[in-house]
Amino acid sequence: MKSLTRHLKILITLLLIAGLGSIYYEHKVLEIPMTEDTESELWTIDAKLSYQVPGNVGVTARFYVPDTFKNYELYTDSLVSSKEYGRVIEEDDLGNKIAHYSVRRAEGTETLYYRLSLAPKMGADETPFKYDARAGKVYQDKIALEGADKLAATALVEAIRSRSSNTATFISEAIVALTQTDNDQVKALLKGDGSPANRAKVLKVLLSQAHIPVQRVNTIQLIDSTNQKPEIWVRSYIESSKRDEASKKVVTQGKWVYFDLTSGKIGLPHDRIIWSIGDEPLLSVANGTKVKLEFNVDNKALSAITLASSTADKEGYLANSLYSLPVKMHHDYEVMIMIPFGVLVVLLVRNIIGFQTLGTFTPVLIALAFRETGLSYGIILFTVIVTLGLSLRSYLEHLKLQMLSRLSVVLTFVVILIGVLTIFSYKMGIESGLAISLFPMVILTMTIERLSITWEERGGGNAFKIAIGTLISASMAFALMGYRPLIYFVFTFPGILLVLVAFMLAMGRYRGYRLTELGRFSAMIRQEKEAEAKRLEAEKEHEEKA
Repeated sequence: MKSLTRHLKILITLLLIAGLGSIYYEHKVLEIPMTEDTESELWTIDAKLSYQVPGNVGVTARFYVPDTFKNYELYTDSLVSSKEYGRVIEEDDLGNKIAHYSVRRAEGTETLYYRLSLAPKMGADETPFKYDARAGKVYQDKIALEGADKLAATALVEAIRSRSSNTATFISEAIVALTQTDNDQVKALLKGDGSPANRAKVLKVLLSQAHIPVQRVNTIQLIDSTNQKPEIWVRSYIESSKRDEASKKVVTQGKWVYFDLTSGKIGLPHDRIIWSIGDEPLLSVANGTKVKLEFNVDNKALSAITLASSTADKEGYLANSLYSLPVKMHHDYEVMIMIPFGVLVVLLVRNIIGFQTLGTFTPVLIALAFRETGLSYGIILFTVIVTLGLSLRSYLEHLKLQMLSRLSVVLTFVVILIGVLTIFSYKMGIESGLAISLFPMVILTMTIERLSITWEERGGGNAFKIAIGTLISASMAFALMGYRPLIYFVFTFPGILLVLVAFMLAMGRYRGYRLTELGRFSAMIRQEKEAEAKRLEAEKEHEEKA
């Protein structure tokens, strides 16, 4: 027994040293902050390139990649793939950077991740923006139109000219006009296709009738998002003239002006970056089919970590941490890595407080289900469905059915009830209630089944206590598992999980009173205290006589 106790103490000590040592290394050596630093942001953009290769042939993916940013600077960019792709970079006449990723043999589904990290520019930046450094055309020949299209374009141009005062307002008014899909002239030009790509194409034709050149601009918005589609803007090089008082001459200056294709608003917002200029698709693949491009943008804990440890070895520790995973997987792993803390809550609730629950993991699974519905709706849905399910079980007991048949009816009833509550929530306009369809049915049915068995074996009162204890534990686990500073800390310093294991091992030897047992054993505790007081008094009297 002593050797076992010594072994346990050594194991706990080693876990504490390993866990706390990794945290110390990350914080002190790599200079990773202990808390999320919202002032130092780093945007990470993952572009997922996927396509099908019909045979074992060579493949070349032609992908536009940005390398200049107005309000941000490039921190890192890299390509992650299962194969060793070659990379050749070229630049076109518009200043776009085009990467050619090639491999000699490929077959089946190919997936590549292009990762781009951007940090805000600090201080004044005297470097001109690459895309704005080149002058553009100020005159555009008319694009030929015929018949109804020509009449519609002419009518629109005249109407727009009457509402505008200069080139910029003319373009802005033209954009607004193309959003009015109930206009007959607009209908004729759009031909039933109101997509941003088609509106940009029609806008280019329309403005050419007024000799105004425009270029398509593909942008990405810097906002936490998954599967973001590039947003199309347009830009035009507009000249303005002003008199130079020193030379008494008229000086003409030009600049690029950017326009929102949805609202006609002038000026590119701070939270958008230009991915490419022009009408060419961002991704094209030679010898590939079913080409798909998906953007995921993230600005979470990685921002603070990467900036704070910018002088650290990026090929070492951080390159093999959870942050090296694709951005789209971060959310799933944030949920997974917090599950041990949900288990910790159940451990404390059972061993320290003394609540009874449906095992160790059922409250944690219910807490995960609450992430879909929210805590308040989750508790209501859990209570309603479990209560009705147990009520049906009580009714079926009078029919003298076998347990398996009775539970099968209860589980089927749960499915029907979930469907009814979903329809009711939809009709009532309760958006949170719609998440009931995501409320894991397996967790509910398993809970009802286990409570039914408990009811059979230990009575309804005990089943009710266990249900309340389970619900309380699940609510506490949900609160802890969703605490954002803790999620950041655990995701950034996973060594804390070793410390958690050490604490759980120590708790495995706890044999003390639970809080709920203090009331039950209060009389015995009081008697023990009285006996101890009498013993001390007797020893005192004996000493006085001596």
